Amino acid sequence: MIRNGILKLEGPADTAALGQRIAENAEPGEIYALIGDLGTGKTTLVQSVAAALGVRGKISSPTFTIVQEYRDGRIPLYHFDVYRVSSEDDLFEIGFDEYLEGSGICLIEWADLIEDLLPDGVCRIYLDYGETEGERLCRIEGPEPAECPEEREQ
Repeated sequence: MIRNGILKLEGPADTAALGQRIAENAEPGEIYALIGDLGTGKTTLVQSVAAALGVRGKISSPTFTIVQEYRDGRIPLYHFDVYRVSSEDDLFEIGFDEYLEGSGICLIEWADLIEDLLPDGVCRIYLDYGETEGERLCRIEGPEPAECPEEREQ
């Protein structure tokens, strides 16, 4: 993986491999901000992380409930979709701060919409469309190398 560069995800298998690496390195309290347009693979990446953590349930985007909790994996997974959040109060009503400081990892879809609410130490994963239909371009940024999956050249 190339940090602060571009990683090509050429299909679902590459996205699953990235999710596997995130899950293998995940520690309680980590926050992953997923940023990208509709259809760039944010939910697919969450599904891959969840599967690698051992979550057995179906993972779908929690668009109308804001957060879904999955506690049957190696560590709890808190999956947020903040696309329809209309105010900061919506997040605070569900205990957003407690999730961020909780015993699991947080994956937040559309995190760029709540950038001001994200604490320091967030791993940002930017997903964009690639040149071909199934290809996605991924850029990962984090304040510390340990915050994001390890680098490796492709």
